[in-house]
Amino acid sequence: MLNAARTRTETDLTCVRQLVELRRQIPTLYGLLSVNACALAITHHPLAPAFLTLGVPGALVVLCMVRAVRWWRMCPETISEEQATRQLRQTTALTALFSIAFVSWAMILNGYGGPYEQGHVAIFVAVTVIACIFCLTHLPVAAFLVTGIVMSVFLYCCITSGNHVFLAIAVNTAFVTVVMVRVLNNNFRAFVQLVASQAEASRLSEENARLANTDSLTGLPNRRYFFQKLNELLETSGEADSLFALAIFDLDRFKPINDTYGHNVGDRVLAETGRRLAAFTNTGVIVARLGGDEFGLLVRAPGPPAEIIAFCDSICSALQAPIRVGDIQVITGCSGGLAKYPRAGREADSLFDRADYALYHAKEHRRGSTTFFSQEHEDAIRAERAVEAALRVADLAAEMEMHYQPILDTRSGAIALVEGLARWTSPTLGRVSPDRFIAAAERCGMIHTVTLLLLHKALGDCARLPPAVGLSFNLSAHDLASPETVIAILAAVRLSGLDPRRLTLELTETALMRDFEQAKDAIITLRALGIKVALDDFGTGYSSLGYVHRLPLDKIKIDRSFMADIDTDLGCSLISTIIDLCQNLGLDGIAEGIETADQLDAAQRHGCRYVQGYLLGKPMPIVDLLQKLDRDAEVERLHA
Repeated sequence: MLNAARTRTETDLTCVRQLVELRRQIPTLYGLLSVNACALAITHHPLAPAFLTLGVPGALVVLCMVRAVRWWRMCPETISEEQATRQLRQTTALTALFSIAFVSWAMILNGYGGPYEQGHVAIFVAVTVIACIFCLTHLPVAAFLVTGIVMSVFLYCCITSGNHVFLAIAVNTAFVTVVMVRVLNNNFRAFVQLVASQAEASRLSEENARLANTDSLTGLPNRRYFFQKLNELLETSGEADSLFALAIFDLDRFKPINDTYGHNVGDRVLAETGRRLAAFTNTGVIVARLGGDEFGLLVRAPGPPAEIIAFCDSICSALQAPIRVGDIQVITGCSGGLAKYPRAGREADSLFDRADYALYHAKEHRRGSTTFFSQEHEDAIRAERAVEAALRVADLAAEMEMHYQPILDTRSGAIALVEGLARWTSPTLGRVSPDRFIAAAERCGMIHTVTLLLLHKALGDCARLPPAVGLSFNLSAHDLASPETVIAILAAVRLSGLDPRRLTLELTETALMRDFEQAKDAIITLRALGIKVALDDFGTGYSSLGYVHRLPLDKIKIDRSFMADIDTDLGCSLISTIIDLCQNLGLDGIAEGIETADQLDAAQRHGCRYVQGYLLGKPMPIVDLLQKLDRDAEVERLHA
C-alpha cells in the first residue's frame, strides 16, 4: 500500500514537471511550425491554388499562435496533479490533430511544382519531425504520435512516387528518425528517474525535518519546533500587533512514578500524557514536549485572561485523570504557568521565563492548576534580581551570620542540639529572609560558596557550646547533588576539630528528589564520618515515607503543620502514627512548630522526645544562646 501510494505520488509529480518543461518548449515548437508553414506556402504560392497557400496555412498559423499564447500564460506549478494529467492528455490529442493537418496539407502541396518544390516539402516534413521530437521530449507519447503520423504519410508518398531520389530521402529520414526516437526515449527515462530521485530526496528531507521536530516518545512536536513557532509568532505578532499566549505544564508526581516503577512505566505515562495533550491541538493551538515531563503550549488569539486560564485548567484536569499501565494505576497531576504576549515579554526568552516563573508559583501555591503571570509576579522577579545583584557583590563573611534555635530533650529538660539558621543583612537591601537569599544563591550558582561559609561559621560557634549540645545544619538540594561540595563539607568538619557525631545535616525531600541515587551516595559518605542525617519537613511531600525506608537516616523532623492541627482527631492520629514509625525504625523524631504549652503537652503525651519551636526559644545569635545555656545551667544547679 505504501509503495503504491508513493508510486502514485511520483507519477503525479512527473506530470507536473512534464508541464513545466513543456511550457518552455511548446511555444517555440508552434513558432517553428508557423515559420515553416509560411515558407512552404510562399514557395508554392505561384503554383498552387490560393486556399492552399493562403487559407489553410493562415488558419494553421492562427491556431498555432492561439495555442502558443495559452501555453505561455500557463502556470504549471499552481495546478493540481489531476489538472496536469488532463492537460497532458489534451496536448497529446491536439498534437495528433495538428500532425494530421500539417502533413496532409504538405502532401497535397507536394502535387504542385517541380523537383525543387517537392524537395522543399521533404525538408518541411523532416524538420517538422525533428522539431517535434526535440520539443516534445518530455511528452514522448505525443512525440511518437507525431513521428508515426507524419512519417507514415511521408514514407507512403515517397515510396509510391517511384522516384529513387525520394525513396533515398525517405530511407534516410526514417533512419534519422529512429535514432532520434531512441535518444528521446533514453532522455525521457533519465528525466523520469531524475524526477523520482528528486521526489525521494524531497520526501527524505521532509521526513528528516519531521523527525528533527518531533518527539519520538509522545509524537508531539519537540522543543526545537516549539521555539521555532514561538519565534515565528513573535515576528508576525510584532508586525500585526496581535496577541498570543505561552504556557508551560509540568507533571506534579512524575519523578516518584519513575523512581518507583521504573523508566518503562514512566515512558508509557509520558506517551499517554502526550496523547491527551494532542487532543487539545488545533489550527490555533500548538502543544509540544519540551523535555522530561515538561510540555509547552502556544495559543494564537487567546482571548481574555479568564478564557485562556480556563482552557489551561482544562488541560490540567485532563492530565489528572488516572493512567493505567498494565496492572498499575498512577495519577500524575499537572500544574501550569501562563504568560501572555506582549505584556509578559516581547522576546522568546523573557516570555518563556515568565511562564516558567508562573509554573513555579503554581507548584508552590496552586498545585494542580494554572497560574497566570501578573504584575505581582513581575515585581517579585525584580525583587529577586535585586537580591541576586546584592548577593554577587556582598562581603558574605561580614554580612552573614548564624542564629541558633534550641531543640529540647523533653526527658532531660535540657537543650540537646541547636539548629543553625542563616541571617543576612545587606547594606543596600537591609535584612533579607533566608528563603529569598538561599533561592537567589541557588539561581546564580553561589549556593555552594554560601553553604560552606555558613558551615564554617556554625562549626566555629559550635566549638563554644557544651559538648552535650549538638549542631543541626541545613543543606540545599544543590549541595547534596554536588560531590565537590560534599567533600568540602567533610573537610570542613575535620578541620574544625568538632566531633562529627555532634553534627546533624538536615535534608529536604526536594534535595532527595533532585537525584535520589546521588543523594543516597552522599548520605552514606557523610554518615561514614559519623555525621547524622535528618529528613526535614517530614509529611509535606508525597513520597517522604518512601525515602524513610530507602535511606540511612538518623532523625525525622515532623513538619510544623502537623503540630498546628494536633488538637484535631486527625492531627492527633497523624502525630501518633509518625512517632510510632520513628520508634519502629529506631529514628529520633523531632516535632517542629511548638508554640503553645498545649502543643508541648500533646507532643510529650504521644511520646515525642525532641521538640522545637518559639515556645522553647526563638533563633538567636551565639552570644544570646550561650547566655541562655548559662542561665539554664544556673537554674538546674539551684533546683539540684
